[in-house]
This record gives sequence, C-alpha cells and structure tokens, in this order.
Amino acid sequence: MEQRELGKSGLKVSAIGLGCMRMSFGDKPIGDHQEMVKFLHKAVERGVTFFDTAEVYGPFTNEELVGEALQPFQGQVVIATKFGFHNGPNGPAPGQMDSRPERIRQVAEESLKRLRVEALDLFYQHRPDPAVPIEEVAGAVKELIQAGKVRHFGLSESSADLIRRAHAVQPVAAVQSEYSLWWRNVEEDVLPTCEELGIGFVPYSPLGRGYLTGTIDEKATFDSSDIRKNNPRFTPEAIRANRVVIELLEHIGREKGATPAQVALAWLLVQKPWIVPIPGSRKLERLEENLGAADLEFRPEELRDIQDALSQITVVGHRY
Repeated sequence: MEQRELGKSGLKVSAIGLGCMRMSFGDKPIGDHQEMVKFLHKAVERGVTFFDTAEVYGPFTNEELVGEALQPFQGQVVIATKFGFHNGPNGPAPGQMDSRPERIRQVAEESLKRLRVEALDLFYQHRPDPAVPIEEVAGAVKELIQAGKVRHFGLSESSADLIRRAHAVQPVAAVQSEYSLWWRNVEEDVLPTCEELGIGFVPYSPLGRGYLTGTIDEKATFDSSDIRKNNPRFTPEAIRANRVVIELLEHIGREKGATPAQVALAWLLVQKPWIVPIPGSRKLERLEENLGAADLEFRPEELRDIQDALSQITVVGHRY
C-alpha cells in the first residue's frame, strides 16, 4: 500500500490506517478477543501499518488487545495512542479530562506496558483540557520525547490556536479530528494551519460512523451502548433527509466501479497528501473494501463536480 508522511514529521504510515476502538470497546457486541488478534494480523498482511487506540477505550482493554496482536510486528507498524482522561484514584472523577503533566507521564508509562513497546510512536492529547495550558501539555510530552519514551506528539479535536501554541513548544506530528464528506468544519482553519506548519492530519469517523457506507436506512435500530443511539444525525428523519449524500456517493461509485465507502475514503485521500484516514472495522470484507479506496483516482473535473454537488447539500443533524 502507498505510504504517506504525516506532515513533515518523518513519520511514515500506510495511506489508510485502522481505528481499533470498536474491536473491544463501544457498541455491542464487541469483537471476540482472539478473533480480533487474528484480524489485526490480517490487516498487517494487507499493508496496514498505522493503528489507532487509546487508554480510555475500555479503559485499557483496547491497548492490551493492540499490544498483544501487534507485538510480532514491532518495527513494522506505527501505533498511536492517547492521554487526556482520568482513570486513577487521585485527581478528577474517572472519565473527566485530565492532562496534568503528572497524569501524562503516568499514562505514558502504563501505555508502554500495555502496548508492549519501548517507545510510543504517536502520543495524542485526546481532547483539549481547559484546566491545563496547552504549553504545559506540550512541555510534558517534550520531556517524554527527550527521555525516549515517546517518538511523536499529536493533538485531537484541537483548534487552530491550540495547535499553534502547542507546536511552538514541541512540534506536533499529527492532528486527529472528525472529517468526512458530511463533516468538513476542519477545512476552515485547522487544515490550513496543519499545512502551514507541516503537520499531518488523521480523520476519524471518515465514513460518518457508518452512514457513508450506504448501508444504514431509516429503519435502522441501535443498541443503547451505540453512540449513534442518541445522535441527531441518526434519527429516522435525519437518515432519510441525508440520503442525498449517499445518492451522490452511489452516482460517483457507479462511474468508478466503487462502493460509497470507497468513494468517501478516496475523496479524503485526494484532499492532501498528508491526510491519513483511520476507518474502524472488525470484518475482513469491510477492511478490504476500505483499503480498496487507495486505488481510486479522480480527474480534476470529477472533483469539481463533487464539490459543486456538496455545496448544494445541507446535512441534517448535529454531529453530537
């Protein structure tokens, strides 16, 4: 698979990564542990070298799964994980934001053990913490990098201002935020800031939490553990109203011999050469479908047609 560099960080990964959260955390039923280990092995065999997890997924169980599965491939893959929430006895309530330097250092040590690595390839702040200046966060990660425990610093869901302030203390390798055909707010100032500073961008939910696959209709039901259960974009009314987005993807797909999901991912890839989406998957057929997006190409006039069509679509429902 094509390799991409995240900005000017020197960190090279597969053009499409793999979000691992739902393999052991989130909407039920979660994946069987041994089946997910085998699945991760198959992802590596198919050229995926970029895997995304976080301490809070579980908490802890997702890092443990990823660490066990990818241990045989150390040196061949890049694992990104995250800090920024409290899961211990001292500090804010469990699940609350916590990016105090002492907490960052604690998470790093524990994540190293769970992931079974000598250094964390990419260490994101999971969410901005209004109680801790971003300069202190960046400074704490800088010390971990100097100590050889972290290789690259990342931010998630950060504003352009926070990105600039953090980058001034410790260069940011990548910013992870939601970005897809139906959620494009990062185009306003986050993507231009990343381009200016030489920072890679990693879209999560690049398939709109599954909606952009074209497989969800207004009859869909969601388990109480599923984030989409109370999501404004997944009410029957919104699903029906947003069908116009799927129709656009299906139209393009018919011309390209591709599925809606492949078109959605390929559209992201063509935006910038330093963008690396991380669709989540637990099934081999879905993984292979997603990876097929890397082979799609668009002519300039096709991209203009897509842009024109998108400009006439108003997506119904807030993202949360």
